[in-house]
Amino acid sequence: SSEVLKAIENVIEGVFKSLAQKKAPVLTLAKRSDWRNIEFKDSVGLQMKPRCTTRQIRSDCPSSAPRFALMLKILSMIYKMVQSNTYATKRDIYYSDTLLFGSQSVVDNIINDISCMLKIPRRSLHILSTTKGFVAGNLSYTDEDGTKVNCTCSATVFTVPSNVEGIKNLISHAKFMLIVEKDATFQRLLDDDFCNKLSPCIMITGRGIPDLNTRLFVRKLWDSFQIPVFTLMDADPHGVEIMCIYKYGSVSMSFEAHHLTVPSIKWLGLLPSDLQRLNICKDVLIPFTKQDQNKLASIQKRPYIACQPAWKNELEIMAASKLKAEIQALTSLSSDYLSRVYLPNKLQFGGWL
Repeated sequence: SSEVLKAIENVIEGVFKSLAQKKAPVLTLAKRSDWRNIEFKDSVGLQMKPRCTTRQIRSDCPSSAPRFALMLKILSMIYKMVQSNTYATKRDIYYSDTLLFGSQSVVDNIINDISCMLKIPRRSLHILSTTKGFVAGNLSYTDEDGTKVNCTCSATVFTVPSNVEGIKNLISHAKFMLIVEKDATFQRLLDDDFCNKLSPCIMITGRGIPDLNTRLFVRKLWDSFQIPVFTLMDADPHGVEIMCIYKYGSVSMSFEAHHLTVPSIKWLGLLPSDLQRLNICKDVLIPFTKQDQNKLASIQKRPYIACQPAWKNELEIMAASKLKAEIQALTSLSSDYLSRVYLPNKLQFGGWL
């Protein structure tokens, strides 16, 4: 707490010093979404370079003055919350003055900029994000408020905790972790009792692009149990993108990569080569859109693809066929093919990349 308060005080002190010298105060921020500021490290993923290009939020420029004011406003809210040991969600902050902030995305962006500027993880700023991820399987833990959560004893889905740092007493006999892209597939595997049938496992879904808490939770489980982590995604550029976020991180959150990425993640399925191997009927495959082609081309140029020749090969198969498939395409073989045949065979015979 004292570290956070001191960091905010330093920023405000800088503002006062500028005013005392009759200069317009300026806030200097790293360009978070610029690939030139990002380096790829195999053991971490995408991380921000120590010396990166910056941009200035000036208080004397009509285009940036409103943002400068909003950053000071949110800094003061964070300062009060840290002092009083209270927490708020990003949504709470937006709804405290919707007219002032204008939109939720403005608040989200400023919070990430502040976190990056102060070099302090967002959860240490006492800001919680709403969790959308789910977890099930062989896992129990104690929540920050002392509630015991036991995912093992039932087919019940639990929401990923909103304060991952606060959970303790994690216990699991799982042999592996399976990250599932979509909620529908996650529910189907749960209905088929997949978590117990083959061998005990932990299943997680971020329900599409994962939120920060889901990524923190996957990392926490991996740190705690050091078990293999597999991903089950659609065979399309969007699915590959989501898997890369779990494994290597995202450009905009690269300043927090050490807490968020799990570089040991393996691609279990659905592989583009599986579509040919299993002779999936062309009728259930979906033609690429222009957006798909652009997304795939962008992924193929990323630094981490060069060190993954097997992944590179799969992306080339996808690019050549210009076809994509959802995991549900496997139901064209049989209704329970995914849980009864596809996953058990992959896990038993090492069919991952």
